[in-house]
Amino acid sequence: MASIDDEPRLLAILSISFFLSCIFVSSTGLVAALDDSALLASEGKALLESGWWSDYSNLTSHRCNWTGIVCDRAGSITEISPPPEFLQVGDKFAKMNFSCFSNLARLHLPNHELSGSIPPQISILPQLRYLNLSSNYLEGELPSSLGNLSRLVELDFSSNNFINSIPPELGNLKNLVTLSLSHNAFSGPIPSALCHLDNLTHLHMDYNRLEGALPREIGNMKNLEIVDVSYNALYGPIPRTLGRLAKLRSLIIRDVRISGTIPLEIGNLTNLEDLDLSFNIILGNLTSLITLYLSHNQINGSIPLEIQYLTKLEQLHLSSNNICGSIPLSLKFCNNLNHLDFSFNNLSGEIPSELYDLGSLNYVNFRYNNLSGRVPLNLPPPFDFYFTCDLLLHGEITNDSATFKATAFEGNKYLHPNFSHCPSIYSPPLQTYLLPSKDNRRIHSIKIFLPITTISLCLLCLGCCYLSRHKATQPEPASSKNGDLFSVWNYDGTIAYEDIITATENFDLRYCIGTGGYGSVYRAQLPSGKLVALKKLHRREAEEPAFDKSFKNEVELLTQIRHRSIVKLYGFCLHQRCMFLVYEYMEKGSLFCALRNDVGAVELKWMKRARIIKDIAHALSYLHHDCNPPIVHRDISSNNVLLNSESKSFVADFGVARLLDPDSSNHTVLAGTYGYIAPELAYTMAVTEKCDVYSFGVVALETLMGRHPGDILSSSAHAITLKEMLDPRLPPPTNEIVIQNICTIASLIFSCLHSNPKNRPSMKFVSQEFLSPKRLLGGLHISLLELRNLDLHTNVGEIIVPR
Repeated sequence: MASIDDEPRLLAILSISFFLSCIFVSSTGLVAALDDSALLASEGKALLESGWWSDYSNLTSHRCNWTGIVCDRAGSITEISPPPEFLQVGDKFAKMNFSCFSNLARLHLPNHELSGSIPPQISILPQLRYLNLSSNYLEGELPSSLGNLSRLVELDFSSNNFINSIPPELGNLKNLVTLSLSHNAFSGPIPSALCHLDNLTHLHMDYNRLEGALPREIGNMKNLEIVDVSYNALYGPIPRTLGRLAKLRSLIIRDVRISGTIPLEIGNLTNLEDLDLSFNIILGNLTSLITLYLSHNQINGSIPLEIQYLTKLEQLHLSSNNICGSIPLSLKFCNNLNHLDFSFNNLSGEIPSELYDLGSLNYVNFRYNNLSGRVPLNLPPPFDFYFTCDLLLHGEITNDSATFKATAFEGNKYLHPNFSHCPSIYSPPLQTYLLPSKDNRRIHSIKIFLPITTISLCLLCLGCCYLSRHKATQPEPASSKNGDLFSVWNYDGTIAYEDIITATENFDLRYCIGTGGYGSVYRAQLPSGKLVALKKLHRREAEEPAFDKSFKNEVELLTQIRHRSIVKLYGFCLHQRCMFLVYEYMEKGSLFCALRNDVGAVELKWMKRARIIKDIAHALSYLHHDCNPPIVHRDISSNNVLLNSESKSFVADFGVARLLDPDSSNHTVLAGTYGYIAPELAYTMAVTEKCDVYSFGVVALETLMGRHPGDILSSSAHAITLKEMLDPRLPPPTNEIVIQNICTIASLIFSCLHSNPKNRPSMKFVSQEFLSPKRLLGGLHISLLELRNLDLHTNVGEIIVPR
């Protein structure tokens, strides 16, 4: 115990300790304040030295007030997201010292014409949660150091030029919810390490060059909701472990050459809404299959084309499902097929005439579908055919052509099982009643038809009087009438005829936003707030039977088309006085209008124009090479390329589109827009895919020039350089990546515009070439003559529609 003499000494020691503690705390706070001040100063210096805001008129204001900058309460920058319409980062991307932004949580730079590789400083940002560098010209490999961004929630590098393998270190990003790497040139296998991303809900890897099998470990990603790995070079079977993904809503594995069968475990995915396994080799290995029963399930989508590989198949039962689309022409390769049952589905389109040539086929049941078109006059006997309630089928079936049940054609308005050689195929349908004798039949008919006829005449007279009195005051009824064909399969199933008539005030001119060869286009806002575009055929066209058939053909084609760069069809209405299609609405209108408007044209920077051209190419490649049978558009022009709010392009207007089938007997007339039509059509009238290729070349050149090329294609313009040809409203590109892309596009354009269609490339070749931009000797100073003479390796195969 301390003595009394020691107390002053102890008190002094405590006082000194307290004083020193205060000094330490004060100095620590001062250091922290100095550090914060230094951090803010370094952030401001990094922004100024980057040059991103060099044209910004309000640089004297505090940086937290700059457009695209968000700060926390201390003034430290937490978000950098300048809108591309306000400023373009471009080649200044690498000038930003990202290491200064220790509190940065969001870096959002899509559509900024970024080039080069990803700056390494981005990988050391400790607070970064959202990283979006999509739709740029970034290239090279993804740095493995990206795996250090442990807080990252969203990573979007889609639509760039990244190559080689996906770094497995991305599997360290345990908080990642969205990973989008689509539309690049990644190769190699999908790293199994990615399957450790337990919180991932959205996985997009489509349009790459990925190889190998889907990793089995994908079944461990229990929170996955959307998976898209389409358009790659994957192979092998579908992993059974996919059945563990209970939250999965969309599974797209289109056109990747996977094989084998659909695992039973897929049936466990009770939340699955969208399943696309088309253009693969599923079922293709079951070449010994003789009987296939899939009736009374809940199968969605179209009939797989791989059915053609089942050459030994004798019986195919797909009744009572939800199958849509058309009956595949590939069934003609199933030479042993004798029993075919597609009843109680949602099939549409015409019945392929090749089916009737299958010598073994003797039973077909197409009851309760939405089939249309003509049934051939003579079917090979014996033939049991069931067409019940396919209301749009028409034709005449004679009693010497096949064997039919009495009710085989019940409910078909235009289809005649003519057992008495009825001369007209458009008269009311013949209905057969099996009665004991001729006398009883006559008496029974009188008993039935006499009162019905009397009542009908009375009702007709009353109806005529009512209509004559109310015609002038009553508006056109909005509900569907007998004879209408109105169908909508849109996002929520709520679009109705009445809503459309109300939204346009019965197609008032105030809502008209354009007029084309097939009719007028109207803008309509539905009660839900959804905007749609309505293409309404002119009345004089709607009265023509040829246009009625054309309208149905267009709908049948569009229901089968699914591509990100093709305008979506929501529904249609077909009536003797009203015919229209319901389309997705595109906010910025047509490419033609955007290029003709100086303000709109300046907004379309070189990167956006390159994207527009590439998207058109991808869409046409899909139509020509991924649809079965292939589809030719016939009217590609800048008026038929639409832009959405983000200036992304969509191919529109299939009013003159036809199935591109070499064996068909289709005839054609000269179709298309003046200035875009391939020259050979003037004398051959034979429409081929190469006609679309030529039209694409004109549209692509128009996009670069800002106007229709006109006489630029003549020999007198050969001395003009590529730089002189570009739209003068934009400054010439200086970024090397942008220049490479424009040069690649220009070289392909003149290949597409070759006067000989056989020397034009296929759209598939063009689409693939865009994935790897090339340097041209001379760059933008290359002459048009030199561009024309470039030796391109082209795929000159074509598919012909006979005249």
